Amino acid sequence: MVRLLSEKYGHLACLVRSPQGAEVLRSYGVDLVWGDLNQPESIKAALTGRDVLINVASLGFGHAAAVVDACVQSGVRRAIFISTTAIFTTLPAASRAIRVEAERIITASRLDYTILRPTMIYGKPGDRNMIRLLHWLKRIPVVLIPGNGNFLMQPVFVEDVAAAVAGCLEHDLTIGRCYNISGQAPQTFKAIVTEAAQALGQQVRLLHLPLAPCLALLQLYQRISPAPRLKPEQVLRLNEDKAFDHQDAARDFDFSPRSFAAGISREAALMEKRHG
Repeated sequence: MVRLLSEKYGHLACLVRSPQGAEVLRSYGVDLVWGDLNQPESIKAALTGRDVLINVASLGFGHAAAVVDACVQSGVRRAIFISTTAIFTTLPAASRAIRVEAERIITASRLDYTILRPTMIYGKPGDRNMIRLLHWLKRIPVVLIPGNGNFLMQPVFVEDVAAAVAGCLEHDLTIGRCYNISGQAPQTFKAIVTEAAQALGQQVRLLHLPLAPCLALLQLYQRISPAPRLKPEQVLRLNEDKAFDHQDAARDFDFSPRSFAAGISREAALMEKRHG
């Protein structure tokens, strides 16, 4: 996103709080402003003298009020916030109420805001979703699927999210609006796994497991493990349909995301390049 926006608009400044994040951003020639979302004064200092805020930090940690207040105090009116379609989950997710409240704070503010709600984002080096699947398939072309695997997903490529941000900046019609940002079309989880394997030039075997026993084992694992790598909520979320229409985004700022096949092929190629 930083690369696309810096190429399109020139000078950017990024708030960073870790040396690792700074190292990545330096290569794009942006200004680095050190700060912490837990320190409201540092947010205000970072925004002073700026024209637009693009908030890519998660809204699930309760910082929305401080960010909005810092915008108001520093004179920044135009702001684009990245939220998530996870606010529509029917599961008792711990962060859902925080995210919903964050959106309420933003929409009740005096800012010229736009809220973008991406589905699962993939395609970047730090991707915790599809890159994990690709690495797994590279080693073991067998995937265990809790349930029937027919639930729908609509992952969106990271560069398409960046294009959505740029599109909002170019169309004032988006001010005061919220948009779902999804991939080109919904697909079943089975189809997604199969296309990911094809992007690597491999065949994959899908092994279906009954959902109830999987959840019972994960609940036991969660009780005995101090830091479980997989939780029952994640499997339940996986079995929840996550297909979202983006026609209003296409209408208002020409949002036109790529197909999953094109996106996962790109990510697989980048992964192969990084790892030789």
